Amino acid sequence: GTREIPSKDFSYQWVMQWLVSKGVHGSKHLGVETTYTKNASGHQMAHFDFVPSPGRHWVRYKGAFMCIERQRETKSVDMTTGAPWETLTIKTLAWQPTLFQDLLAEAKQEALSREEGKTIIYQCYGHEWRPFGSPKRIRPFGSVVLDDGVADYILGDVKEFLLTQEWYLERGIPYRRGYLLHGPPGCGKTSYVTALAGQLGYNICVLNLGDPSMTDDRLQHILAVVPPRCLVLLEDIDFAVTAQEPHDPAGPYAGVTRVTFSGMLNALDGVVATEERIVFMTTNHYDKLPKVLIRPGRVDLSVYIGVASRSQVSQMFS
Repeated sequence: GTREIPSKDFSYQWVMQWLVSKGVHGSKHLGVETTYTKNASGHQMAHFDFVPSPGRHWVRYKGAFMCIERQRETKSVDMTTGAPWETLTIKTLAWQPTLFQDLLAEAKQEALSREEGKTIIYQCYGHEWRPFGSPKRIRPFGSVVLDDGVADYILGDVKEFLLTQEWYLERGIPYRRGYLLHGPPGCGKTSYVTALAGQLGYNICVLNLGDPSMTDDRLQHILAVVPPRCLVLLEDIDFAVTAQEPHDPAGPYAGVTRVTFSGMLNALDGVVATEERIVFMTTNHYDKLPKVLIRPGRVDLSVYIGVASRSQVSQMFS
């Protein structure tokens, strides 16, 4: 049997890391991948993994020899990173119906175990989500001190939402939830979302509406392909309301229309909006947001996060 895995697919990295852990028999051609992690003191440490280079390699799995060929495209590249697209082709003569399925399941489980206790931050590249840097240690929920009861109130609301999917479906209500955190900059809005994701065992998809290449169509698509168990974070949501000026006609994005306010509204809860989604929006300028944006269905819970009170300062240093 034969299976092909393109580098665009999530399972591509799972299988590559699985090959690193299993080793490839007799291979003299290996590539090096460098990753960085931070230790407790904040210093970065480099880790080197030897991965199969382009070409054919052999690995033994459940008694069966498998030929794994890593092919690199010569005429097409990822326009975001400049790296050529790749394909892993896995072949075996063994007749075991579940062999490929077992391999993928094992590779996925190993990937999940490596990410256990960590938060993955995804960023938008082109029309897909990709991890930004290495998975980060989960931020303790109690490390972000908000006004009395605010942090637990939001956490409780999210947990209740996650338990009520059947209720939404039975009543034909779109299963999605929107939160707006507003207040002065530097008061913990983004930090709280990071800590909340760790508490829930979720990852975070960060979307910058100020990206000059972001259009209405791209925004709708990227929100439709959010990875599972992810909170979507739209920072500085007021940008889509206030920054509607056209691009510099002589600049690199000449002719490209930025994301519009109506396009953002449609992406949040229009006909094309996806379900099973939790969106957190942040803004430093709540007064600039029109009421049509903050109505229920788009913003179901709005919370002010201001400068630290005496009670908060006391908790920070207690």
